[in-house]
Amino acid sequence: MRNIIRKSGLKVTQVLACILVIALGQGAQAEERIALIVGNGSYASVSGLDNPVPDAELMATSLAAKGFKVTTLTDATQVELNRGIAQFGRDLRNAGDDATGLFYYAGHAVQSFGSNYLLPVDASLTDAADLSLVAVQADAVLRQMFSAKNKTNIVILDACRNNPFEAIPDLNDNGLAEMKAPTGTFLSYSTAPGAVALDGLDGNSPFTKSLAREVKVPGVQIENVFKNVRVDVIKQTNGQQTPWDTSSLTGDFFFEAAAELTQEEVAEKQLWDSVQLSTDPVPVLLFIRGYPNSIYIPQARALLSKIMSDELSGATIAAAPTPAPAPEIVKEAVVAPEPETPANDTATEETLIGVAQKSGNAEDYQAYLDAFPNGIYAELAGFELDILDQKAQRAQAEAVAAAPSTPEVKPAAEITFTLPLVIGMDKLAGKSIEELIGLSPLFSPIEGLPEEMWKEQQCSDCHGWTKATLCDQGNTYATASNERALTKTHPFGGGFKQNLRSWALTGCK
Repeated sequence: MRNIIRKSGLKVTQVLACILVIALGQGAQAEERIALIVGNGSYASVSGLDNPVPDAELMATSLAAKGFKVTTLTDATQVELNRGIAQFGRDLRNAGDDATGLFYYAGHAVQSFGSNYLLPVDASLTDAADLSLVAVQADAVLRQMFSAKNKTNIVILDACRNNPFEAIPDLNDNGLAEMKAPTGTFLSYSTAPGAVALDGLDGNSPFTKSLAREVKVPGVQIENVFKNVRVDVIKQTNGQQTPWDTSSLTGDFFFEAAAELTQEEVAEKQLWDSVQLSTDPVPVLLFIRGYPNSIYIPQARALLSKIMSDELSGATIAAAPTPAPAPEIVKEAVVAPEPETPANDTATEETLIGVAQKSGNAEDYQAYLDAFPNGIYAELAGFELDILDQKAQRAQAEAVAAAPSTPEVKPAAEITFTLPLVIGMDKLAGKSIEELIGLSPLFSPIEGLPEEMWKEQQCSDCHGWTKATLCDQGNTYATASNERALTKTHPFGGGFKQNLRSWALTGCK
């Protein structure tokens, strides 16, 4: 049996404290978040776009609400875009290693020779060779991030809407090329490399509208945020656009962390994290009693049910090690006040539960409960009683299932003493029970018996058969205890016994 958890005058909350040492560290300072948001739509020399500026404003608002220090550039020229990217890099370098950098761009962008270029609103191009002179290479953003050596960087490009330079030779590739980013970077494209994204018809692109909604969901890692965006955009565009991303992140990132737990909730969760690994019912029962209003109660009861099931199935349950006591427990469990227990009563309580655990008898556990219905071991005693009761019920069910049973046999046809038999009589079919009394056996009734002692002799000579004695014999075949007798061969054939039985069941008419 399991080791007894000694009460020693402790309350339930103090017993819970002995299950787990609560170690709460000081909360780390939140990392600095810096974002540069760019939206270019009012182009001078190429087709304009309706949604990049509203998209940039939507993302700026959404990210500011998540703790980002946001710089927004709309309809930026080449000089303004370069200056903004350079300042973004300086801000990241000043923020330190734990900072998170995020660059978002909505507008025209093209690829050339495997490199991606962001188009400022003043870009004018007549020859592909001049692209790097009038546009801004997207790798410039990655270089700034790399120089900062910060932990987490995010690049989001909603910039594959169409190619404004399709008429220019050597510059007619659709979409953007896949970029190689330094370690610790998450790259997201509004559509797959080489594909074209939709600008949107309701003020925002499908991609940015979905992203702005998903970053608000607490407790979702960035990978799942963009997976949810991908699913939503595919649905919105009827499969015409599939967002794509790649990651070299080395840690978890959440736009919004899960709801912050109070110090008490942290203590409760850490205690449950320890208890849920147990195969002993004692710590689980104590947790249920100490935290009756916990959000983990359904899981605790499910775990207790599994432990009971394992015990009933005969699984070996190792006793949980006795944890080291903690100096104090952070949360005082929500339980009704208990009267102080005198020392002699404590000794008696431990004595009674010790006797019950040693004997394993239901009577001893019940004796403890009768004496201490609200005792420290009341849940344990109740648990053991449930186990013993279920074991007894299962044993009774198994005994009933193992008991021999006699299927109900009903005669297939009316059988009387004088009517011809029709079932299972082989060569004797067509004769009545009355006629069979005067016939000779078909084979020796006893193995090795000389022929002169049975052949041509009437069965009635040995058995004293009459209608009354045969009726008695048929009735014995109808009882459960004589089920095996029906399977033994009879000198008139096995069917003869079956017919006698059926005849007896009809009242030996």
